Amino acid sequence: MANFSSVTTTTAIGVSHPLAANELAHACGADTAWVVQLVEVGIVQVTTTDAPPERWEFSSTDLQHALEARRLERDFGVNLDAAALILDLQHEVRRLKAVLQAHGVG
Repeated sequence: MANFSSVTTTTAIGVSHPLAANELAHACGADTAWVVQLVEVGIVQVTTTDAPPERWEFSSTDLQHALEARRLERDFGVNLDAAALILDLQHEVRRLKAVLQAHGVG
């Protein structure tokens, strides 16, 4: 019987270690053009859109949003405009639930 092992590398993502556009794309199984589309539809944010994508930096929240968008594309066949709308609606529902909980409702 053959023995297989795998090596996993992890990287902390934060203010001091942001992700580059190509790293974000790789983490999502996509290419940099896809990341550019994420920025265009507002799923992820960059501080300077006039800088080239090679200079963009992304946070762990951006990675989470990108992975959610990729899942929506894969699982439901939605385009990125629809994914952006779905993600916005999910965020708003979570926000409203938190407000209701804070006020002892629900």
